[in-house]
Amino acid sequence: MGDWIHPGVLIMLGAFLVPFLGNRKVKQVYLILLPSAGLVILLLTSMGFFGAIPAFPGALHKWRIPFLHYTLELGRIDKMSMIFAYVYVVIGIAMLIFALREKNDWEHVSALIHIGSSVSAIFARDLFTYIFFVEIATWSAVFLIWFRGTKTSKASGFRYFLWHVVAGGFLLAGSIMHVQTTGSIYLDLMPWGWGWPYLAYYFMMIGFLIDAGSFPVHSWLPDAYSTGGVTSVLYVTAFSTKTGIYGLVRCFPGVELLMWLGVVTAVVALFLAVLENDARRLCGYHIISQDGYMICGVGIGTYLGILGCVSHIISHIIYSCLLLMGASTVLSVTGTCKFTNTGGLYKYMRISFWLYLIGGFSISGMPYFNGFVSKSMTIEAAELIHQPIVYLLLEGATVGTFLHTAVKLPYNLWFQGRDEPPADIRVKLKDKPENTPINMLIGMTIPAFLCVYMGVYPYYPFYEMLPYPVDFVPYTITRVFSISQMFVFTFLAAWYLRTLIRGTPTYTLDSDWLGRVPGYALVSFCRGPLMAFGAFLDRSMLKVADVAITAVRNPGIALKMTPSAIGAGVTIIVVIFSLLAAILMKGI
Repeated sequence: MGDWIHPGVLIMLGAFLVPFLGNRKVKQVYLILLPSAGLVILLLTSMGFFGAIPAFPGALHKWRIPFLHYTLELGRIDKMSMIFAYVYVVIGIAMLIFALREKNDWEHVSALIHIGSSVSAIFARDLFTYIFFVEIATWSAVFLIWFRGTKTSKASGFRYFLWHVVAGGFLLAGSIMHVQTTGSIYLDLMPWGWGWPYLAYYFMMIGFLIDAGSFPVHSWLPDAYSTGGVTSVLYVTAFSTKTGIYGLVRCFPGVELLMWLGVVTAVVALFLAVLENDARRLCGYHIISQDGYMICGVGIGTYLGILGCVSHIISHIIYSCLLLMGASTVLSVTGTCKFTNTGGLYKYMRISFWLYLIGGFSISGMPYFNGFVSKSMTIEAAELIHQPIVYLLLEGATVGTFLHTAVKLPYNLWFQGRDEPPADIRVKLKDKPENTPINMLIGMTIPAFLCVYMGVYPYYPFYEMLPYPVDFVPYTITRVFSISQMFVFTFLAAWYLRTLIRGTPTYTLDSDWLGRVPGYALVSFCRGPLMAFGAFLDRSMLKVADVAITAVRNPGIALKMTPSAIGAGVTIIVVIFSLLAAILMKGI
């Protein structure tokens, strides 16, 4: 048995070699080989090369670092961390293939650091190691957003940074309070209750929820996803929120507050997505909605609830990556992914459409796609603990997701009843069935295959990799028939009213209204009336000062300078105070 090699640290350190590889082909091969080496390490770990899972301390001694009176542990090897690491690395490879044509070396460096730090956070055994790697992931994500170079991407990146710094602050504060109280630094099940003794855990939960993109602290997410680069946004999509939910799974399973917060997140995000005109912002809101299912599963807290949460995280990373890839191909080829500027693209981007549609069916929970399997677990878990409101709201959210991601978005991007796209886009397209670069199509094929395979045959290896034994049969006649019936009638209604689901040039403020509208009003007040009032006071004080100085030097002239409306009495008072001031100044 050899020493374990940390796949996350390997990917992070290997990222810094990218700028020094001169040949572009060599660089592209290296971008695929580096995370593939991480995947090989994970496979060897699963095969027992470093010892049996979950514990093989002999192989992990190099990843224990003394810190103050504690020991930081970078290697926590169990079924929970392994399944997260697998999907992070596999989808990371798909994303890097999708982004192979990107010429900015530092974007690739940031992408690899983001993948590696996210994997490292998953393997963290203690709170401080987890926070450290989450902060590295935050910084790399900020640069990935900034690399697009637009004014909006710079603003969104800074906003992303601020939100995650706040999240990190809450996590660190809560962790320090927890360590001071209990003496434990481990990322494990935390106490929960109401009152001041649990303040540390309130702070920790807030930090996890911000990172997870939960309502109402979610508004950073659609901005980041819609303003990032064509390829760079993919990395932020897959890993940021899921690492936060991983923290909730480890620390707060069974907290009922999370169940209700998850349901609200799942439903509210759908309503916020209704008027969206940007395909990537719409995907962002539906990613928030799906995060709600996961948070709800954590709150349910039963074996099936946790299995539903973890399995939906795995499914979601795969299909959300595919959805954003589909929208990004349109952005890459046409320069826009706004519904009001597109349509009629099917003739020129057919393969991209069908690959995207697999992601749309998966996120909707269509039978024989992976989202159906994972969503069904959470929904049934709610039913088994006799929560009919939760059950019905999650079922209803499924219909809304299908309407937006499987009908509205593809219809507006690829069709809109047009045979040809708008003229300004048509000139950018070659007269062939697929204008998307081949590497992007290959990158999309990997998650598309996983969406279908995990949906058709979830038992191996998907069920085998989950943290607990699975005794759940997703494909029952009742379940398949009921969900299919809902989707059929939703599609028929949407098709009949398809003119109403076309894009409109709107921008959804959602919970930002609480900050932006009063904030803009305050700024306008400061720039307008307040500045005018300040200028008036400035002029008035200068006049008073002039009168005072003149009064000291020549009281008679001061009386003539004073407006008659003020009156002689006021003038006399000014003169007296001026004389007193002059006497005092001479005394000084």
